Amino acid sequence: MDDLLLNNPQLLGMDPAKLQFIMEFAQKGKPQSMKDAMPFLIANMNLAKKQNINFSNSEVHLIADLLCRDLPEEEQNKVKKIMAMLGR
Repeated sequence: MDDLLLNNPQLLGMDPAKLQFIMEFAQKGKPQSMKDAMPFLIANMNLAKKQNINFSNSEVHLIADLLCRDLPEEEQNKVKKIMAMLGR
């Protein structure tokens, strides 16, 4: 299991559908550039929406952290700035 998820208190008591979605997201191959990362994130969030799964701000941050882990630091900073602008 991903270190970010292992023993993460956010996951305790989480709705099983959300938990499954996040675990599956963590296992997916992630894009290596910002250009590809945001469309990947949006596509996955739209998939969750189609499954009637809505995430809290802290859960969206967790998903963004999972997405960013494999990006270069400069690209990670871009994602964080976008998340901040979105008020997340």
